[in-house]
Amino acid sequence: MTLSSLLRITPRLTPNAARRTSRAVSSATNTSNTKPLDSILIANRGEIALRVGRTAAERGIRVTTLYTDPDSRAQHALSSPFAFNLGSVSAYLDGDRIIEIAKKEGCQAIHPGYGFLSENSAFAQKCTEAGLVFIGPPYKAIEDMGDKSRSKEIMTAAGVPCVPGYHGQNQDPTFLEEQADRITYPVLIKAVKGGGGKGMRIASSKAEFQAQLESAKSEAMSSFGDDNVLVEKYITTPRHIEVQVFADKHGNSVALGERDCSIQRRHQKVLEESPAPHLPDATRKDLWAKARAAAEAVGYEGAGTVEFIFDNDSGDFYFMEMNTRLQVEHPVTEMVTGQDLVHWQILVAEGAKLPLTQEEVEERIAQSGHGIEARIYAENPELGFIPDSGRLLHVRTPATSDDIRIDAGFVQGDDVSAHYDPMIAKLIVRGADREEALRKLAAALEEYEVAGPVTNIEFLKTICKSPDFIAGEVETGYIEKHREELFPPKIIEEEVLAQVALACLHRDAVSGARSSAGVAGSTVGFTHSYQERQLSFTETTVPGSSDGTTFNVRVQQTADDTFNVEVGGRVFEQVVSRMDQASHIVTSFFAHTRLDTTVIRDEDTMIAFQRGTQYRLTVPRAKWMEKALGLKDVTNSVLAPMPCKVLRVEVQAGDVVEKDQPLVVIESMKMETVIRSPQQGTIARVVHKKGDQCKSGTPLVEFAESE
Repeated sequence: MTLSSLLRITPRLTPNAARRTSRAVSSATNTSNTKPLDSILIANRGEIALRVGRTAAERGIRVTTLYTDPDSRAQHALSSPFAFNLGSVSAYLDGDRIIEIAKKEGCQAIHPGYGFLSENSAFAQKCTEAGLVFIGPPYKAIEDMGDKSRSKEIMTAAGVPCVPGYHGQNQDPTFLEEQADRITYPVLIKAVKGGGGKGMRIASSKAEFQAQLESAKSEAMSSFGDDNVLVEKYITTPRHIEVQVFADKHGNSVALGERDCSIQRRHQKVLEESPAPHLPDATRKDLWAKARAAAEAVGYEGAGTVEFIFDNDSGDFYFMEMNTRLQVEHPVTEMVTGQDLVHWQILVAEGAKLPLTQEEVEERIAQSGHGIEARIYAENPELGFIPDSGRLLHVRTPATSDDIRIDAGFVQGDDVSAHYDPMIAKLIVRGADREEALRKLAAALEEYEVAGPVTNIEFLKTICKSPDFIAGEVETGYIEKHREELFPPKIIEEEVLAQVALACLHRDAVSGARSSAGVAGSTVGFTHSYQERQLSFTETTVPGSSDGTTFNVRVQQTADDTFNVEVGGRVFEQVVSRMDQASHIVTSFFAHTRLDTTVIRDEDTMIAFQRGTQYRLTVPRAKWMEKALGLKDVTNSVLAPMPCKVLRVEVQAGDVVEKDQPLVVIESMKMETVIRSPQQGTIARVVHKKGDQCKSGTPLVEFAESE
């Protein structure tokens, strides 16, 4: 299988066009000092490893990949015959071992992707000292821009505006609180060497400053090995606007447009688009100029992103930080420029000049319409976007084209590991304008089906229908501000329940199972005499729970493929229904409509996809079976929502707690999550202590039974 097919991506440039462009670029950019690369090692995993590998393969460059024990069957590990096991979960951070493999395999360069070692200046320096080309900026530029305090000093000197704040070395908690008092609340506490939203907290008042400081420092140390933070004024209606820059070794630099990344959760991006909506052209050009000035101020080379906070109220913008690597959202820029940015990275690393001038870039942007990227995550938006993990039982993606692209790290049957970032894929679309791009994104999301881990796809669909988002009225607090609108109660139509019930019967018929042992409800018949059957399904938000509304469905078979179905008092008569066992699609002809519903069963969970919407239901177990299996009643327990490590326990037995009061702080995928009390009550028992590793669904805290 080729890398392109693994990615399920149709590049903007077809293979022939890519070859023509490569020749044109090569002739335009080659100098006597260029050193063509013919072998690279990709020091990363998942979709970015596949993405880099695709471009390298198209240029005839041999690719060496790395994997860890949990990733041994991952797509990036299988994409190259030159693949090497690093061992432990954290080994993607073992720079010395990675350099050793690169040297042993005769690789000329290392591409770090994003995350892991991509912004580690010591690693970049070691690559250079080992005679390897680091496909990224010089280590000194990474060092300067990686230190948030130092970067702001450099930007101020270069005339780039910065947010007021404290960026010094004094990390005494009392002193930092005094600085926050001086800046005035709300303030943003941010890890000096942070990124990706980690080590970042907002303190809205003096009363919560110390708790937020402790949490930010703890997460920063876990993620980056450095708990130093800075404190800045938090702008209450900000937009996150960033500029993609590129620079070569010959003193040339360009800005390839901006991206608006204001739709965020947990300080991490969910949707990114280019160009930024409702941005005055003069401001846009000023952002580009300031971003180029930032790159030039540190002697930059390669791909970088200069991030700004844009104040919606005043129209002013401030430098936030520079990411000295390729960004997750780089495909948005590729959509609106028609350029392959990984190709550009390789050219710059080889010593070539930039393929385009600033004027040529702007001409292409003016003709390319609007691009939007949606990140598909294994996470539960209903539970505060906590990560999820598990096997991808079913994956169906929209058809790709020049205007619809998918960069994926997984295929059906793969496991989304609890050890790493839970991003499954990126869906990128392009339209003639923003309105058309949004329509294409909404339509593509309706065709995107993932069963197994809970995903954010339904949430993304809701955002696409949000009136203020459609109008381009965005800000980083958008999700919280529109929470009621974005998390509406889900209505499950009777036809959906009918289809799920019919799917159960079709499967039973194929397997020869005529009974539903262990399933709540009963088999009244459903034998050759076509007697009646009753099934029950429970609506669920939390996987494994059964505390939602329960629906009863009665099915009477009247012929080989014909049924009468009763749901909640509504009767569908003479429904002709068949199921394709390979695709899991139930096709039923009701009196008023035809429905094609994909129904996937994952133990006690039923996942249905019907007319662009996903539904999750559980099949409740009969009480006698729960007893037979020895299942413990966890009605009064607070459960771990994912595999995790307990970082802190905030309560003890006997404490009386209020609803939403913090109980336990857990860590999963390098992210801290505060588990809050779902109710008012008394703590009967703390099940797990600090440092304990817990499986998903494990009780963390037990409440005393109310009298």
